[in-house]
Amino acid sequence: MNWFILIVAGLCECGFTFCLGKAKLATGWEAVVWYVGFVVVSALSMILLAKAVKTIPIGTAYPVWTGIGAIGTVLIGILVFNEPATFWRLFFIFTLVASVIGLRMV
Repeated sequence: MNWFILIVAGLCECGFTFCLGKAKLATGWEAVVWYVGFVVVSALSMILLAKAVKTIPIGTAYPVWTGIGAIGTVLIGILVFNEPATFWRLFFIFTLVASVIGLRMV
């Protein structure tokens, strides 16, 4: 169950970076709403991470959490914010995925 919680925490990390990206493009109250979303999803991510590390070693949980966030953020950047999907970006995302899977396996 705590692995599921850790995955959700990592997805929340993607959520708060998405909110930051949208807030950067917004003005007025729309920007405020995105910043509030950032704070809420950030807090939820940290709370879930804290819950997950009760049974998962921090040396495994933290890299997995940041890996999910990094991978998700790059994919959001490419798919939502039209950032370039170069060979090297995709290559290093693949190596990050392999590293996260490796940590889970050991």
